[in-house]
Formats: sequence, C-alpha cells, structure tokens
Amino acid sequence: MIKVGDTLPAVTLTEYVAVEGNGCSIGPSPVQVQEAAAGKTVAIVAVPGAFTPTCSQKHLPGYVEQADALKAAGVDEIWCLSVNDAFVMGAWGRDQNVGSKVRMIGDGDAAFAKATGLTLDLNGKGLGLRSNRYSMLVKDGKVVQLNVEGPGKFEVSDAATLLAQAKAA
Repeated sequence: MIKVGDTLPAVTLTEYVAVEGNGCSIGPSPVQVQEAAAGKTVAIVAVPGAFTPTCSQKHLPGYVEQADALKAAGVDEIWCLSVNDAFVMGAWGRDQNVGSKVRMIGDGDAAFAKATGLTLDLNGKGLGLRSNRYSMLVKDGKVVQLNVEGPGKFEVSDAATLLAQAKAA
C-alpha cells in the first residue's frame, strides 16, 4: 500500500470537461497523475462510488464546503477519485454542485486504486473492485498525509481532518 513519502503512481485517469457556455462536452480528458500533481499541493479524496449514500451525503459535500479553507491552507487543487468513468464523475459533480471547487476524476479501470494498493473488493455486493475510502495530502507528487478508512467507516478521511493536516503541514 502507498504510504507517506511515496510518489503518486504514473497512471492516466479521466476527467469529464464541458465547454463553458454552450454545454457541449469535450471530455473525457486524460489526467496524467504525476504531471497533474507536479509543483502543486493536492488534496485527494477517494470514495468507493459516485452517487452512493455516504459518498454523496457526507464525504464529497464536506470537501465542497471546506474548499475555500483548504485553499487558504495551501491546497492548490482538490481531486475526488472513484472507480467510475469520467461521464459518471461529471454527472455526480453536477449533482453535488462542485463547480470548480473539486476536480471529479474517474479511475474507470481502477488503475490508481490498484497502483496504490487502496482497493476495496465489493464483488458479491454488485459493485466489483472499487477504491477504498481515504483522503491524501500530496505535495509535488509525494504523499505527505494518508488517512485510510476501515471497512464501512467514515472517521478519518473527512474534510475537517485533512484541513487540519494541511494547516499543520
């Protein structure tokens, strides 16, 4: 499993991008993880699935609400990752009114989840291989904080915890 001090994996994820104004899509666009994180402080929040109860009611909304505070604490970007495709992530972002506060990034084939060792096997529950629930603070591509939840928990990966860590970093 990835740990503090490790570099983010060299994988490509996808992000749905809409043309502002006329509503036409230009996504999904590739996101080269190492390139996108270079020279930035990034708060990564990973969830098991878009539109799922805890993810939609607590996890993502906390990061949307704390976006300005996280940026004031030195975070350049907030990324929300899920093992969903870019279209689903884009629709979930619109549903959650994230605007430009959070980048909604799809890990459609679980490449990032597998490369970091942060997978969650929900086979038998109809969800297949997913990402574990966690938050991560990354500086210039290196992990400086990692908060991985236990099975079925939502205790350490919330926005308030990562905000406190960003302020202390």
